[in-house]
Amino acid sequence: MVRANGDSMVNAGINGGDLLVIDRSLTPKYGDVVVIALGGLLTCKILDRCRGRLMTVNDRYVHIPIWEGQELVVEGVVKTSVRYHRGE
Repeated sequence: MVRANGDSMVNAGINGGDLLVIDRSLTPKYGDVVVIALGGLLTCKILDRCRGRLMTVNDRYVHIPIWEGQELVVEGVVKTSVRYHRGE
């Protein structure tokens, strides 16, 4: 499990603070939301290997291109998310 941070996935129903349950045993397929280590930092995006990019679902952000030789590790497929309603 990981806690979401930011708003790049809000149109997929994932808000900052939500708890993401990921499955590391699954191979991601088109349309899956994934948690990815990109250059050592975790991010939650939709992996589009056909077009070579990480897709956001918030129009305020651009899709992130995946470059040849870039360190990218799929940590797991997001199976579910738990909405977090109360700030700390």
